[in-house]
Amino acid sequence: MTVDIAELVRTRTRHPEAVAEAAARRIRRPLLGDSGRLMIVAADHPARGALGVGGRSLAMANRADLLERLCLALSRPGVDGVLATADILDDLLLLGALDDKVVMGSMNRGGLQGASFELDDRFTGHRPEDIQRLRFDAGKLLLRVDYDDPGSLTTLESTARAVDEMAARRLPVFVEPFISGRTPEGRVANDLSAEAVTRSIAIASGLGGTSAYTWLKVPVTDNPDDMAEVMATSTLPAVLLGGEVGEDQDGAYEKWRGALQLPTVQGLVVGRSLLYPADGDVAAAVDTAVGLL
Repeated sequence: MTVDIAELVRTRTRHPEAVAEAAARRIRRPLLGDSGRLMIVAADHPARGALGVGGRSLAMANRADLLERLCLALSRPGVDGVLATADILDDLLLLGALDDKVVMGSMNRGGLQGASFELDDRFTGHRPEDIQRLRFDAGKLLLRVDYDDPGSLTTLESTARAVDEMAARRLPVFVEPFISGRTPEGRVANDLSAEAVTRSIAIASGLGGTSAYTWLKVPVTDNPDDMAEVMATSTLPAVLLGGEVGEDQDGAYEKWRGALQLPTVQGLVVGRSLLYPADGDVAAAVDTAVGLL
């Protein structure tokens, strides 16, 4: 599919209500389809200023290219839906690419990559009322906890209230927790050891007044053999996140394959690894990931 940026701009300029109209007529589906599994393509990175893929610092900055990759991914059999911020979801609505797809709104993108306030990850994206109004299917939020950064407490409290507000609307919310810290250079890094991921799951599972609508979005640990013990920390349903693009994509697939056998793991939410694979073949990368399910 070729995206006509000029046409999108024309619609946004002359008929901005077209976004709400497209959302109102979108054909919806259950969160889980017949397979009982979930395959979601993620594209919420740009709103946090995280535009890099591999060695290309601005790979995700070309919006037409990103939209074309997303439309291709969404067209592949077995892909259930997309996770993105409002600007991208609005474009996809206008392109008619979201019918019969699960649509997840990204809720907090205020922790800009590289900022001094990165761990004070404010809710600058979709609010629960926006997700309900637009008839989207779920929300997702990022929860990075740094025991040495007071900004994490603000994020923690805001996350708990977002869990409450989503549950009040009977909308699923996917919480992506990490134990994080700053490197000597000041960069925020996530700890993927079994102990840290276990602790992050325990913290995320207990947020809010009910966990009935809470899902977890978790990484595979540094040692994939630890995942069975790690995932035993909670009974909440979970999806695996894809992480950064690497040269050893086959190795990443094998990590996912093993963890997908665990009883709480219901699927995958993967972004850059599939949209910007090392060999450039988006369709093949998506099909391989779907095959793991």
